[in-house]
Amino acid sequence: MRFAYISDMESALEAAINEWHASVNDGDLERSARAVGDSIIVLGPKGVGPITPGQFAQWVERSGITLQPRSWHPVGERLMVVEEDAAWPGSEAPTRVATVFRVADGKVTAALRLPDLKQALELAYICREMAATE
Repeated sequence: MRFAYISDMESALEAAINEWHASVNDGDLERSARAVGDSIIVLGPKGVGPITPGQFAQWVERSGITLQPRSWHPVGERLMVVEEDAAWPGSEAPTRVATVFRVADGKVTAALRLPDLKQALELAYICREMAATE
């Protein structure tokens, strides 16, 4: 029974992250807004902070980014690190990055993009340990 529960949790986590990637990669603004929580914490080259689903959709449109998942690293029931190839309009080749995703109620509530897998995993483990002590 425990294995079924873990499998269901991972499936829900992966499904939310897959929907996030699909909506971003399709440039679908309405779908992107629906893929995230009422507030999503983002981290990227321009800083960190909470934004609304509408602001997230605006970022999708403005950035034109695509993120192709390459490897998946579960960190907890609600956390997953995904290594991705990121590309922007006009970029000659994709850039390998890694994103820490947090999911709640079937929606992505944090997307923390870091330059590499090692840094993303370190941050994800810190987040997991902080949450465990609340």
